[in-house]
Amino acid sequence: MSLAAFEAKIKDVTAAIAGLPVEPDLAETLAERFPPGSETFEALKALCRQGIAEGWLCQREAGGIRFGRPVKPGPDTAGYSVDVVLMDSLAGPHHSHPNGEIDMIMPETPGAAFDGKGEGWLVYGPGTAHHPTVSGGRAIVLYLLPQGAIQFTKG
Repeated sequence: MSLAAFEAKIKDVTAAIAGLPVEPDLAETLAERFPPGSETFEALKALCRQGIAEGWLCQREAGGIRFGRPVKPGPDTAGYSVDVVLMDSLAGPHHSHPNGEIDMIMPETPGAAFDGKGEGWLVYGPGTAHHPTVSGGRAIVLYLLPQGAIQFTKG
């Protein structure tokens, strides 16, 4: 498994959602197509775990959060960037999503949640903002950002 395998597997997801509006209802579409336990969801989870262990994912660390952007937005991913973070019971820096944000939540600690949501998908629409928060333990969160757009704020 490698970054190339990770990029190939993420294309399964971005190809399936290409052109769809990034709105909260998209989480249902993703849950139907790529639910926890499905081949794609489990392969991405395994690749995230391996990438973190091998150091090709989440190479940076700040404020107790490991993070990185292994895939920049481009035509191969329908314009989405891919970020992966590893957090353990803490809130991250406040930011807004000019074009929305799609989150794949992978608890590492049983019962861990991201913004109150357990394993699965969460979608924020364009113009939303939050302090990304993992509670109840450790979790990996994969973010898909249309055109890579994110704005860190002081909110």
